Amino acid sequence: MSTKMNEADWVMAVEVFRACLPARGAKARNDRLFLEALHFFAVHNIIWRALPERFGPWNSVWKRFSRLSQAGVFEAFFALLAECSRTAHVTQMFDSTVVRAHVSAAGAKGGPRRRDWGARGADTPRKSI
Repeated sequence: MSTKMNEADWVMAVEVFRACLPARGAKARNDRLFLEALHFFAVHNIIWRALPERFGPWNSVWKRFSRLSQAGVFEAFFALLAECSRTAHVTQMFDSTVVRAHVSAAGAKGGPRRRDWGARGADTPRKSI
């Protein structure tokens, strides 16, 4: 899988991203740096705190990402990118979610345990205290 973006890809992505931004609010200084941070975050599968310092404070990147996500900017961004692509109808994947099970979920026999509390035979001793 190629994760490299050339200059033409970045120019188009930034233009489409700016077209999707809300009209209200302060304008960011460097949209490309923000998109590069998101690209790095997704490709390297890291936590926000592990973003390199060249992208600025990790918390600022995360706050902007959270704000724009709640405003629906990324849905519009991906829809516009898909319209610009000649092959978007063939393959389209933007989510890199990983679902992990807890360690205790591996190997144990699951489900409710059924106990037969039918009539005891005469030769079975009582098991109460």
